[in-house]
Amino acid sequence: MGTHYQQLSIVERCEIARLPTAGLSKREIAAALDRATSTISRELNRNASANGGYQPEYAQQQAQARCWRGARLERDAALRDAVLSRLRAGWSPVQVSGRLALDYGRRGISPESIYRFIYAQLARTKDYSWRLYLPRGKSKRGWRGRRGGNTIVRIPGWTPLSQRRPEADDRRIPGHWEADLMRFGNHGQALLLLHERHSRLLLAWRPQSKAAEPIGAALARMLSPFPAELRRSVTFDNGTEFARHYRLHSQGIPTYFCEVKSPWQKGGVENAIGRLRRFLPRRANLKQIKAAQLTATIQAYNNTPRQCLNYRTPTEVFAAAALHLKCESTFRLSPE
Repeated sequence: MGTHYQQLSIVERCEIARLPTAGLSKREIAAALDRATSTISRELNRNASANGGYQPEYAQQQAQARCWRGARLERDAALRDAVLSRLRAGWSPVQVSGRLALDYGRRGISPESIYRFIYAQLARTKDYSWRLYLPRGKSKRGWRGRRGGNTIVRIPGWTPLSQRRPEADDRRIPGHWEADLMRFGNHGQALLLLHERHSRLLLAWRPQSKAAEPIGAALARMLSPFPAELRRSVTFDNGTEFARHYRLHSQGIPTYFCEVKSPWQKGGVENAIGRLRRFLPRRANLKQIKAAQLTATIQAYNNTPRQCLNYRTPTEVFAAAALHLKCESTFRLSPE
């Protein structure tokens, strides 16, 4: 077993600066500090100041500067390219870290190291395009709250989320969905999103209007191809655009609503909207986004590995659930 070497401390460096003034030689200083004479000699030669004197603080700074080799992503070009290419594809640092570990059988780099690397580039270069590598595209860490109103009096048949079957809470049973509108700055523009809680699969529809009637009809169309086992419930916030939620009841789909000012109770779809903002920012004009581009964005989301799915993708998990159900029955996932 090799000998473990311990770096000189700032206290020892102070002694190295003080003891020569008392007339001690390098050998005597080494004995006083229980160090090798070569260690003292090397320290005085390597960390002396420009004027030839030895200053403990300066010596400590010099030693630390030599020890620091830079961030790992600074030093490893192959790893940096692998990480940045996945970040550009819309993956989060957690997803990148987890998938690299899954693919190569070992921990390649931690999510925190990736975050620190990106924020270090922001601070060093002042190039704020680096923030676009991150899921939320923020140049600083933090959370912004927002206020909401009470509109449940205008939603007929409003049923609180507390009455939803407990099986939906742990996400182990497929078929429980969350719905929301992803709004944009241009008046009247929005995307209708459906998020499946078990697999995190995301469905999107571009409605012509945010009025309750077309939204209710669109929800019914989006869910109609699936068998009953894959459409067990839908959860909404208290936006009046979901006032025709009862259109789903004819398909045997119960509907539930978050408590007042508690959109976090349908956190899956809220998280999905936050991820999509990277590619569909609020200032985007939906009229200028082609259907193929929108489809590709949703497909990229559904084919990105997730930490909560053991770094499998929503598509893989939803397909496995559908195949399991198909093996137990004879349903078809889509009409002929």
